[in-house]
Amino acid sequence: MKTTDFAMLVNQFIMEYLVAARDLSPNTVLSYRDSIVLLITFMSNVHGKRPEALEIADITAERVEEFLGWLESERTNSPSTRNIRLAAIHSLFRYLCSQRPEHIFHSQQILSIPVKKTAQTEVTYLDTAQTEKLLAAPDATTAKGKRDLALLCLLYDSGCRVQELADVRMSDIRFTVPPPQVTLTGKGRKTRTVPLMKETAAILRNYIDCYSLDTPRWADMPLFFNHREEKLTRQGITYILQKYAEDAGIGKITPHILRHSKAVHLTEADINPVYIRDFLGHTDLKVTQIYSKASVKMKRDAIEKLAGQKTPLPETDSLVKTKNWVDDKDLMIWLNSLGH
Repeated sequence: MKTTDFAMLVNQFIMEYLVAARDLSPNTVLSYRDSIVLLITFMSNVHGKRPEALEIADITAERVEEFLGWLESERTNSPSTRNIRLAAIHSLFRYLCSQRPEHIFHSQQILSIPVKKTAQTEVTYLDTAQTEKLLAAPDATTAKGKRDLALLCLLYDSGCRVQELADVRMSDIRFTVPPPQVTLTGKGRKTRTVPLMKETAAILRNYIDCYSLDTPRWADMPLFFNHREEKLTRQGITYILQKYAEDAGIGKITPHILRHSKAVHLTEADINPVYIRDFLGHTDLKVTQIYSKASVKMKRDAIEKLAGQKTPLPETDSLVKTKNWVDDKDLMIWLNSLGH
């Protein structure tokens, strides 16, 4: 079977650009892949264009606009999700421009499709009292409770994303330097070091001692794991969080709401927004050109303003290889294989 130009474009975009050149995280690559899979599915189901026969010329601006409408009408996607899919397609055709100049005019028509304006949604977060209830929910007298308490406290205190928490290893936690700190690997595999409050450090130490994790064997192992010693997934962390949220009478919650909560609590404490941006890993080129990144000490000094206030953290006195499309010749099979 003859390889189509669209199949080669997708292969090069994912393997050579996203994975090799940009070194994006597996989850980010999968997000791009899912958007392309949906576009291919639309072209097949709606326009009868088989994936293996799809050409670049078939993906016109008109077809992309139909695809975006299909996402909202048939798949009931929100405008925000629709915009995420469009951003992935824009990235694909921007890459095409750089590799195949003869397709620039064709690509520009697709790149001119605007994102859909969305209503400004109010940030959902827990107030201090709700956060206290949540962090008081685990039974810290049991081994599992110690793990769950450490997980919730680190998730809140570091303001990390759920995948960043899942990826934390034992060697990423440092107690020997003041202040205690955790190294997080965020979007684009960028790392940042975040200081921890003394309460969180004590709770983590209690958990580590309980499970005897402070050994060379565990240095590069996940900090949080299941009974099979496998790294907790994002879904597993969300399940644990939701369980304790229900126990605390809070209702539905996600890890990102806890991240929002930390940001709001820092803002309410009059912490400099620049430090908060750096703390949460929300740096972009414009910010880094104007401000130098705050060091761990600077971030810690800023957060010290919270020391005089009551923290929602619990008291610690009572606590002691991807596949290549060319290998199987089927674009959809290859795309789906990236998720396994």
